[in-house]
Amino acid sequence: MTNTKGHRPDYAFVICVVLLTIFGLIMLSSASSDLGKSKFNDTYYHLKHQIFYGLSFGLIGFFIFSNFYYKNLKKLAVFLLITNIILLILVFTPLGVSYRGASRWLNIGPFSVQPAEFLKLSFIVYMAAWLSGKKFDRQTSFFKGLLPFMAVSGLIAFLIFLQPATTIILIILAAALIVYFMSGAKISHIAGIILLGIIFFAVLIYSSNDYRLKRIITFLNGGDKQSSAYQINQSKTAIGSGGLFGTGFGKSTTKYKYLPEPIGDSIFAVIAEELGLVGALALILTFFILIWRSFAIAKKSSDQFAKLTVIGFTSIIAIQTFIHIAAISGILPLTGVPLPFISYGGTSLAVFLTMAGIIGNISKHT
Repeated sequence: MTNTKGHRPDYAFVICVVLLTIFGLIMLSSASSDLGKSKFNDTYYHLKHQIFYGLSFGLIGFFIFSNFYYKNLKKLAVFLLITNIILLILVFTPLGVSYRGASRWLNIGPFSVQPAEFLKLSFIVYMAAWLSGKKFDRQTSFFKGLLPFMAVSGLIAFLIFLQPATTIILIILAAALIVYFMSGAKISHIAGIILLGIIFFAVLIYSSNDYRLKRIITFLNGGDKQSSAYQINQSKTAIGSGGLFGTGFGKSTTKYKYLPEPIGDSIFAVIAEELGLVGALALILTFFILIWRSFAIAKKSSDQFAKLTVIGFTSIIAIQTFIHIAAISGILPLTGVPLPFISYGGTSLAVFLTMAGIIGNISKHT
């Protein structure tokens, strides 16, 4: 009989999750203080909002799924994905909320959630369940594996693109492709998907002639430092001014007047400015240990569903962390992707903590 209680979880992984979450709240209190004071006359407005709407639900998700035997998720995989797709569609109804031309949020009672964030859970769980099923030819069959994978991925990509949220599509589909590859898919199928994906996004971005194309042109050509390249220029200035040890906690000079989105997609620049190279490297090291321990958990697992689930979740954390830091440092085009566990966003924090709870539960049964 399977022991559903398991043994002790991977403490190194859990400690990293705790450290990142606490650090995120501390840095958010600094990055958002001036913004909260000017907009809401409350220095800790964004911090309180993050704790109430993100941390509280995230801790609930973490503790529930830390003790919810992970194999039961396999039975819920289809239901979770269908529910998530319905929520994505509801974004375009009167229940949806638009902000700055984007329709990414959904009002559910007193709460506002971002359904696309939930896909990081539901789609990965679905993929892991589907690929670990009894029909093992799904990994190698064109009609039973590749076509269904592309059909579901295409539907999800279409719904998210309408919001629009291009980078979220890339993160989720890249993680799903890694899961597909690790399940034993043919290299030719993976290569074909990557090639089609590159062509699709290139045509999409080039023909759209909107902010996505402008960001790429700005990245390649430099752009105007007072308009299209303003944010990345200010981010680099903030990172550079931090030096080795930083200007000190709460002493960033760019986060209010000069740096756009200091609590979201620019928060790493605030961290680098206030804590310097040493603080930034310490944060990156913590993410590295978290990712390393997660892959170690996947490697030790003898259950295919558990292995693929952890690989998918870890891929999302790794890809999103890399994109955020690389984009705000000028290595990649600016994307607007939040830093996992750190950036402002209740739905994002709740999802990542729930994800961590599932990984922790799996680590107890490896």
